[in-house]
Amino acid sequence: MEGVEAGSILSTYVWPWAIKIGIAVLIFYVGRRVVGMLVGVTEKLMRRNEMDEILIKFLSSIVRWVLLLFVIIAALSQLGIDTTSLIALLGAAGLAIGLSLQSSLSNFASGVMLIIFRPFTKGDFVEAGGATGVVDRISIFTTTMTTPDNKEVIVPNGAILGGNITNFSARPTRRVDMVFGISYDDDLKKAKDILAEIIAADDRVLAEPAPVITVGELADSSVNFLVRPWANSGDYWGVLWDTTEAVKLKFDEAGISIPYPQMDVHMDKSE
Repeated sequence: MEGVEAGSILSTYVWPWAIKIGIAVLIFYVGRRVVGMLVGVTEKLMRRNEMDEILIKFLSSIVRWVLLLFVIIAALSQLGIDTTSLIALLGAAGLAIGLSLQSSLSNFASGVMLIIFRPFTKGDFVEAGGATGVVDRISIFTTTMTTPDNKEVIVPNGAILGGNITNFSARPTRRVDMVFGISYDDDLKKAKDILAEIIAADDRVLAEPAPVITVGELADSSVNFLVRPWANSGDYWGVLWDTTEAVKLKFDEAGISIPYPQMDVHMDKSE
């Protein structure tokens, strides 16, 4: 009788559960292998489309964990566990986490948008999110820049995407806008010729588009010239600084003054 009871227990409880556990383990093992293959195919497709490596890793991670979650639910379902309540619990937990991390999720979404649309890339000189510098690293939540004086600035991606983005490196050439004033008593044509000579002597100034040198304003205390040459983006600051220095030196040699605001005060002496 004891042998019959033991056999009955084995056939009624042990073997069915052993089979279920074996099938569940097999589902998990095979499912994990299939997930790995699908993630690999996804990464190849994204690389073939020349997507950013950060975005590839990020999306691959999401795809992997979502598919593994389905595999785990399928394995647990094979064991007879009610997965409906588990899915509801996961959904509620996700909602609670989302509400508590609204700011972080905003930066996260902005980071994805920056990686996808690429308004700038590593090495670009940009003004965005209240900071100006060279982009050093773009991550999911923040963007790291290096300022011209070699300070590291970490800007939340939400602040960048929520405002204007000025990319100074997006175009191969830039126009250098400068204003130089001379006195009303100075020779206008002579000053213009000097400015034209300075611009023509700089090899960094591009022939096309042609530089503009013209009188832009008759101001209160000066006649202002607009000097607007074009240069390669990498030469912008050099052209700006060197031209400013050269204009001062050449004007001094030619006796052309650069006036500064003055105020005449007349005292009324009454007896």
